[in-house]
Amino acid sequence: MKPSSMFKPYLALFVGALSVSTSAILVKWAHAPASVIAFYRLFFTVLLMTPFFIRYISELKEISCRDWAFSIFSGVLLAFHFILWFESLNYTSVTSSVVLVTLQPLFAFAGGYVFFKEHLTAGALFSALLAIAGSVIISWGDFQVSGKALFGDMLALLACAMVTGYWLFGQELRKRLSLMTYTYIVYGISSFVLFLYVIAFRLPLLSYRKIDWLCFVLLAIVPTLLGHSLMNWSVKWVSAATVSMSILFEPVGASILAYFLLGELIQPSQWIGGIFILTGIGAYLWGENRKGSLPIQESS
Repeated sequence: MKPSSMFKPYLALFVGALSVSTSAILVKWAHAPASVIAFYRLFFTVLLMTPFFIRYISELKEISCRDWAFSIFSGVLLAFHFILWFESLNYTSVTSSVVLVTLQPLFAFAGGYVFFKEHLTAGALFSALLAIAGSVIISWGDFQVSGKALFGDMLALLACAMVTGYWLFGQELRKRLSLMTYTYIVYGISSFVLFLYVIAFRLPLLSYRKIDWLCFVLLAIVPTLLGHSLMNWSVKWVSAATVSMSILFEPVGASILAYFLLGELIQPSQWIGGIFILTGIGAYLWGENRKGSLPIQESS
């Protein structure tokens, strides 16, 4: 049955992309340490998913040891992606951080080439060079602003590498696990890793303001559950290429929200570098779509 005309898949995809764009804004509003924000984002997500996961619980006993190991790796990488990315927002702007994290398709392309000897096409190389040029422009512009902003850019790039590893493990797991089981397990493992990290560094878990708790809950509901759920629902009605291309809206949406809600202005270097990066990623995703090998990317 086709979806109702009142709520078409493209509208759902737009709302989903806009929802994930709120992530950086909510992190900026919270004043808790990055690891604490990350912990509560995933912890509350797991709590909210639990009633819906009950019907999938029988799948747990069918998971192999190899898949459990992959799930642990995936969860650890996701945990450190959030720590690094959230921390980057303490040093650099929403625009720079989100645009650089959006480089994940090209990190995946590089990983496939290095680890799996995947074929290197001229189009993919050109796309990578465009995106790298954009990253250099943004980083150089931020370096001229302050070394602090450049440090934030480096954290965002490391976060991008981490989420790419999470995504590569997840692609393998999703061949055998349902979406609900996969996300519940990985989010659960990731939240546990973050809890251990917070305890190890003796960070407070409870002494936060009301606005912080509101941000924790909203991070679980809006970008994680609402954003990702709508995008995953959309893939039933639109191509994986279309869903993957929606990643390009996240830095645009986040920058617009940062302008109106945080008063952050977009610098010329961010405009130019952002255009280079988004053009490079768009060209790469378009090329992968033509080959029929385009996966669905994760959003922040």
